[in-house]
Amino acid sequence: MPLVIDNPHEESCTLAECVAALEDIAFLADDPASTREAADWMRRLANNRDFLGELLVDQLAGRTGALIDSAYGVQALMLSRPRLSRPGAAFLRAAIWPAPHDHAFHASGPQSFVYGIAHDHNFDFLTVGYCGPGYVSDYYEEDYQALAGYTGEGAGLRFVERSALTPGKLMLYRRHVDVHCQHPPESLSVSLNLIAVDPAQAWFDQYGFDLERGTLARLLNPNVQEVLLKVAVASGTDAALDYAAWVGAHHPSDRLRLASFAARAEIAADAEAAEAIWRAAELSGSRMVAGAARARRRMLSAREG
Repeated sequence: MPLVIDNPHEESCTLAECVAALEDIAFLADDPASTREAADWMRRLANNRDFLGELLVDQLAGRTGALIDSAYGVQALMLSRPRLSRPGAAFLRAAIWPAPHDHAFHASGPQSFVYGIAHDHNFDFLTVGYCGPGYVSDYYEEDYQALAGYTGEGAGLRFVERSALTPGKLMLYRRHVDVHCQHPPESLSVSLNLIAVDPAQAWFDQYGFDLERGTLARLLNPNVQEVLLKVAVASGTDAALDYAAWVGAHHPSDRLRLASFAARAEIAADAEAAEAIWRAAELSGSRMVAGAARARRRMLSAREG
């Protein structure tokens, strides 16, 4: 499960002080010293019981610059931007966790807040409970290196415990290690996160898991390269098909290799041609592609039967 960081700091700081301090720290989760220093500032900010409410009032009143635009929707409020030009880049955000009786929960549904969806992360992050009782998580650990990464694969998750992110509780979520299935808090809660940013992050998979079946359910982080490749193949040009064939055989990303086979199978003339493409994928040398190809061939056989 995420590493709980004992941090009894009673001092507080402003958001500006915290952001300035964190910009000088290279947040590298594998480095205990940098993690401890970043956690110290996260705890100081969490001790400031006024900053977030004042920030939200400024936002509601239309005062410019109150919050940074967020790509995470209404649940997450971006509090800083990462300095991507340096190692250990990270950004701050506040995450809102509605309770079952809150309007947002009913209007958007629990899945909009990732409740009930077991998942890992392809980035490291520090989190601290800010207000409210905090969401509850069932925590597991995965062996990421043992996973090929195809849907339906046995996940081999190891259950650790169930616990809540209570106010002041500091935790380090480790990429590709910690898995959790979140449940809504008893009342509206907020957590603060410091999220590490890696330029190569998009090429590392984030998984969703089916806990009942004990399997990998799906990939959670879409990759624009896969979409562009599928669109190019759908155009049917010789150049696109040649490039897709090269990707399927040689690209370093298993996900993109799988996308190349899927795109070509989708435009195949008939089921026999599609089956031939998936047969070639099964022999591609990639565990991920081979596992997905076996599943697709079974589906094609079931349809024919």
